[in-house]
Amino acid sequence: MWHQIRRIAPNLRRKPFIGSSNSDPTRTRHYYTSVVAPRQSGASTGLYGFDHLRSPNGFERFVDEAIERSTELVSYISAMPESSEIIRAMDEISDTVCSVVDSAELCRNTHPDREFVEEANKASMRINEYLHYLNTNHTLYDAVRKAEQEKHLLTEEAQRAAHYLRVDFERGGIHLSADKLDRVNQLNIEISQLCREFNENIIIDPGSVDIFPSSRMPKSVHHLLKPIYRSTPGVLRETVLPRDTMKEKGFRITTDPQNLSSVLQHVSDAEVRKMAYTQGNSVPVANLGILDKLIATRHELAQIMGYRSYAEFTMKPNMASSPAVVMSFLDDIGKMVRPRADEEFRKIRDFKREKSGRESGDLEPWDEAYYTALMKSSTYNLDSSVVASYFPLPQCIEGLKVMVESLFGATFHSIPLAPGESWHEDVLKLSLHHPEEGDLGYLYLDLYSRKGKYPGFAHFAIKGGRRISETEYQLPVVALVCNFSGSRNSSTARLNHWELETLFHEFGHALHSLLSRTDYQHFSGTRVVLDLAETPSNLFEYFAWDYRVLKTFARHYSTGEIIPEKLVKSMQGARKMFAATELQRQIFYALIDQTLFGEQPATPRDTSSIVADLKRQYTSWNHVEGTHWQTRFNHLLNYGAGYYSYLYAKCFAATIWQKLCQEDPLSLTTGTALRTVLLQHGGAREPASLLNGLVGEGILRHCNGAIVPDITSLCEEMKLGENI
Repeated sequence: MWHQIRRIAPNLRRKPFIGSSNSDPTRTRHYYTSVVAPRQSGASTGLYGFDHLRSPNGFERFVDEAIERSTELVSYISAMPESSEIIRAMDEISDTVCSVVDSAELCRNTHPDREFVEEANKASMRINEYLHYLNTNHTLYDAVRKAEQEKHLLTEEAQRAAHYLRVDFERGGIHLSADKLDRVNQLNIEISQLCREFNENIIIDPGSVDIFPSSRMPKSVHHLLKPIYRSTPGVLRETVLPRDTMKEKGFRITTDPQNLSSVLQHVSDAEVRKMAYTQGNSVPVANLGILDKLIATRHELAQIMGYRSYAEFTMKPNMASSPAVVMSFLDDIGKMVRPRADEEFRKIRDFKREKSGRESGDLEPWDEAYYTALMKSSTYNLDSSVVASYFPLPQCIEGLKVMVESLFGATFHSIPLAPGESWHEDVLKLSLHHPEEGDLGYLYLDLYSRKGKYPGFAHFAIKGGRRISETEYQLPVVALVCNFSGSRNSSTARLNHWELETLFHEFGHALHSLLSRTDYQHFSGTRVVLDLAETPSNLFEYFAWDYRVLKTFARHYSTGEIIPEKLVKSMQGARKMFAATELQRQIFYALIDQTLFGEQPATPRDTSSIVADLKRQYTSWNHVEGTHWQTRFNHLLNYGAGYYSYLYAKCFAATIWQKLCQEDPLSLTTGTALRTVLLQHGGAREPASLLNGLVGEGILRHCNGAIVPDITSLCEEMKLGENI
């Protein structure tokens, strides 16, 4: 139950239950409860404000107390109090347990101290074992069913909580026979372990390629590379006798996704690009076996639960409701985009042939980033370093603050971290404050790349918001984890525009959490159905492209000049040049996800051949034999059979932007609508009601009992209307 509830934990790129109140949550003063109370400057605490986490072994006591408090609440619920109290107590159990789960998850992914990481791993395993006890507790299940049956005694949100708690119990297998339930619990533990190993392997084995001589690598990427040397036998000009051994300089490319992206875009040497691409897409090898096990384990789980596939099982609660609906949606949008994507492919291929002076020659996967960057640059006279000069990271953070104040009338304030609260010297802490409502929540920023840290960009929950009483509200606490180059004390950290867009995306997740005002933690912020979760984050990407927003903060790092509108228009034009190719890539990813976790053939196929076949079927690009890109596609973990959600979100966000935000993206009117109709409700209302309430009709349609996005706005944006 609880592990199903945390549908989108730990992160959203790319990751439990209660107090009812009849008062309007938007008008109630919000207090930060003593659960995670902010500290006076100088007063020591533990990680994230939890006193127990002053040292690594504090995780053990943190788990002990969570189990002790939860056990007290289980005992209380077993006495069958009033239905509203059952739901309130269930939510407190969830809040207590998830504080441990979420803190351990963040620690495991970001803490530089291996002892903290190891203790967080132990805590994660212990609390997950306890979760399985809770999820199979018939007393709790019976109490929730009682509350659902007495829904006339509950508020609307409490009714919804009772319903979804009961559904989550049943999705955990509580209705099964004892032997089947034991097997379900065992499978869930195995799935957690496999996901943990998959992520750890990505960090441990990013792959590397050694390049000689060093002159093959342009200076623009030297800061990403490690200088290396090899001994080479030399000869004297006057004689054929060997002379002293010489040292030849080269570079080692660590082929993690971020480095690989830069190398593929900036290196002109095709052989270097090929080597880097092949290596980066051939690690970690260990994840091939882990992925096979994950697919088999999830499939067995789904079949025990009475479903034909894991995709069918996981999609049941979502708007899409079934794999058939998703595959039809992907097929429709894939056919719509294919002609334009093929046209873009031919343009890139022809451009490559022109540049290389050859009338024939295939376009290879390692060519795409390099030649599309050249084409954008030549067409719009764009220089990525010039663009980045307008986006120093501190100014980008200020830009986010300006946007939030304009839209929501709330301000972010930097606040000091108490001794022991932070996990690295680069971490910042902000409070979100409203002049009438007080503090709304707290945000940690861990912005810079470092060894051993989670390698991507993600939003981590630490505490969900929930109503404790008529006058007290537990404020949400979240962390944004990014991997920008540089450090907090560096003045050279400047973002390319893709990084800026990613920052706005993750900030959209954070705002969803911070502005949420649900009665129950079960529905707080991003705890929504999976195919709604990415909508706010995709919407906020649009703000990163709008000149009216950019001019509020994008200033040249040395001259202070505001970013020219002409430059932004060139960036927007370049963005559209290969928009169909990018959309097709997302469709391809979603198809891989659906196929891997869909109905399984009698004779299992290896995942690499599935990926190769889908690439040939749905794109014009070659598959490079021997590569297995899927082994570091970690969306298969948190978003297993749910990657299509990004495409749902892309369609919903396009409609919301055009109908609500585009006219005046920084108006308080726009922000008030976003907050009061969508963001503050988290998962406490039906998704269709939230979306229709925000922009009216034309954002979704009903199909065979499911909800599918209306693709009209996205087609208009991409100028694909004739293909609808």
